[in-house]
Amino acid sequence: MTPYSAATGVENVLKILEGRWKLIILFHLFGGKTLRFSDLERAIPAISQKMLIQQLRQMEADGIVRRIVHHQVPPKVEYCLTDWGQALCPALDALLKWAALKDRDLSGTAFPADGTIGGTV
Repeated sequence: MTPYSAATGVENVLKILEGRWKLIILFHLFGGKTLRFSDLERAIPAISQKMLIQQLRQMEADGIVRRIVHHQVPPKVEYCLTDWGQALCPALDALLKWAALKDRDLSGTAFPADGTIGGTV
C-alpha cells in the first residue's frame, strides 16, 4: 500500500463515518443489538428526530446499518448493524484504547517502554 492509497482509504472511511452522531449510534447497536427507532431516540436524547433519521439513512445507504420494517399498526421499525458494520467494533475499540493513552500520559503515567498497553501491542 502506498502513502497515497492509504490516505485515500482513510479519507473514504472518514466520509462514511463523518457526522456528529454516527459513532454514537454505532456504539448503541454493537453486540448484535436490534433497537427500535424510539429506543435509539431515548438512548441519545441530545439528537433531534430529524438528525437521527438522516444519520440512520446515510448509514443504511453505506451498508453499515440494516433497517427492518414490520408492517403492522402502529408501524414498527428496527435497526441493527450489518456484518460489515459489526466488523467496525474492533477498530473503534482500538481507537478508544489509543485515546486512553493520552489520558494516561496526562495523568503522569509513563508509556511502557515496549509500547504495550495492558499487555497488548
